[in-house]
Amino acid sequence: QVRLVESGGGSVQAGGSLRLSCASSGVSTGTPSMAWFRQAPGKEREGIAVITRSGTIIYADSVKGRFTISKDNAMNSLYLQMNSLKPEDTAKYSCAAGYRGPRGYLRPDYNFWGQGTQVTVSS
Repeated sequence: QVRLVESGGGSVQAGGSLRLSCASSGVSTGTPSMAWFRQAPGKEREGIAVITRSGTIIYADSVKGRFTISKDNAMNSLYLQMNSLKPEDTAKYSCAAGYRGPRGYLRPDYNFWGQGTQVTVSS
C-alpha cells in the first residue's frame, strides 16, 4: 500500500523559511517521478517542483530561485526547502508520486498523493 505523509508546514512571516518533508512507504523514491503541489483556497492545484524519474528537476516560475526540491532515496523521503516566503505562498502543500502523463510534470497527473500540510505566510 502506497502512503505519502507530509510534515513541516506551519506559520511564518514573509521572508522566512520552511522545510517540508514527505515520507513515503510502499513506493520506491528512487524510481518514480515525485513532485510538490500546492492549493490555495479558491484556486486550482498548482505544481511547483518535480524530480523526474531521470533526475531532472523542474520548477514553476512562481517558486524558481526560492524553493529547492530534493530527495533522499535511503530515507524514502522527499523535501522542499522554501526560502524568501511570500504571503502568496500560503496554501496547502502536498507531495505526489508516480507521474502517469501526459500533460506535463507540473500538472496533477500523478497516481499517489499525500494529505497535505498547511503553510501560512503572513505579511
